[in-house]
Amino acid sequence: MKGLVICFCLGLCAAGLQAQEVSLNLVPQPASVQLKKGRVLLTSTSTVYVDERFRIDTAYWESVLKETGIGFQWVGRSEKATIRFRLHAGEPQAKDESYTLDIRNRGGLPEVHALANGGNGLLYALQTLRQLVQQQGTEERFLPVCTVFDKPAFSWRAFMLDESRNFHGKEMVKRLLDEMARLKLNTFHWHLVDDPAWRLEIKKYPLLTRVASRGNFGHMVHFQNAESRLDSLFLEPPAQFYFQKDIREIVAYAHARGIVVIPEIEVPGHASASIFAYPWLGASSKLTGNPVHGDLYDITDPKVEQFLHDVLDEVMTLFPDGMIHIGGDEADYRRWEASKPVNDFMKAHAISTYSDLQVWAINRMSQYIASKGYRMIGWNEITGDNIREEAHVKAGQSEQLAKGTLVQFWDGKVALVNKAIAQGYDVVNSDRHFTYLDYPYETTSLEKAYAFNPVPEGIAQKDQPKILGIGAQMWGEFIPTSERLYYQTFPRIAALAETGWTPRAKKSYQDFRKRLAPFEKIWMDKGFIIHQKGKY
Repeated sequence: MKGLVICFCLGLCAAGLQAQEVSLNLVPQPASVQLKKGRVLLTSTSTVYVDERFRIDTAYWESVLKETGIGFQWVGRSEKATIRFRLHAGEPQAKDESYTLDIRNRGGLPEVHALANGGNGLLYALQTLRQLVQQQGTEERFLPVCTVFDKPAFSWRAFMLDESRNFHGKEMVKRLLDEMARLKLNTFHWHLVDDPAWRLEIKKYPLLTRVASRGNFGHMVHFQNAESRLDSLFLEPPAQFYFQKDIREIVAYAHARGIVVIPEIEVPGHASASIFAYPWLGASSKLTGNPVHGDLYDITDPKVEQFLHDVLDEVMTLFPDGMIHIGGDEADYRRWEASKPVNDFMKAHAISTYSDLQVWAINRMSQYIASKGYRMIGWNEITGDNIREEAHVKAGQSEQLAKGTLVQFWDGKVALVNKAIAQGYDVVNSDRHFTYLDYPYETTSLEKAYAFNPVPEGIAQKDQPKILGIGAQMWGEFIPTSERLYYQTFPRIAALAETGWTPRAKKSYQDFRKRLAPFEKIWMDKGFIIHQKGKY
């Protein structure tokens, strides 16, 4: 609310506290910390001020402050607060996530000053303050005297949750968003659509949820032959999806934590669920009227393109953050090869290969998305490259991906990242060998995830800003339960969060493991980590 203020009153314990050594267990590691002598005791009642230009979610800020064990009340004037969250003078800069947090000892009383250019900077100062509170015994809590100068190494720091293959629900998503905020991750990539199920209410096409939301990965694998019928596929599993009101609630919840939400609506592949609901969408399915598993959208059909536009129109009313993920990976071109209408279209329009046809379709989607003021992102097959060098796939020859598209690298030779940058595209690096959280720890250990460098070798210094950041992916094929989701995510999400935030020169795995200990305790208390400590 306007004029809302936070306030802490901090007190001093004893003079002897100033001489004690303190350890700062911060994750992610800040860009710079000046640790000074001493620490100060927090009193039971504190006052806090937040700049009125930053409209905070009061409930969230209170929950974070209460978690520290500090009693507090809000005040409306900066000069009356001992903890102040202020924006610099002038217009706030939403994209500037830097902040300064200064904890001082003023005549035996603590003062805390947080200063930032944008709202996320203030939120990150709050997260750092949360982590700095140290407990001694059951009651006493302290803050170290220090100054933190901080900003992220990369602007894109994402966590992706796949709920098409296994649905986890609203409360799980909120718990994950809470931990993303704790780790200063700023992008929630929500994979709501894939072959097993469609999880998002689209009012113009009710069968997408009435029918296509009833699958999951374990169910789908039993129905992978071309003769599978719609009525036999979705009899037993219950409908599991998000109503539009649920989406709005979750997006608001994320925004309160400084997190944007990017939905993924797959084109042209991973479309079995929607094609099960509406077989006329599929290149092979429309020929017989029965859905074919693994089919592709017939993107040459104007009615199919209109369906996709209708879906995107509703999606964009729900997700206001200006970005739509279009998927674009693992399209089985054999479905187009078998379609005479598709091949006739390619011949009439001089489209050389099926990779080019995909790029042609993706570019039309990009144009439509851009016309609505949004930007498109997709997996790196959208460039038209044969990323896995499959013998039956020809790389694109005649079409070039639209400028301004964001390319998310997940597979293929690292040289493809360099190639995309050389062609002028921004890149999010989600190299599966480091960032796929569904992989077992034997394949991607905590240390391996931490070692990931989002900037590959061979990229000129001037081009390195084209690497916007990192994505951590939680694919859902073998993640049917919350316990499995927690096991695969925690603590590796912390390693990738630090990789996205901390300058590479300041990273140390051994130091990270020490700083991680308080987080492991938090996650154990929450039930997120239940296996033996350190077995990562």
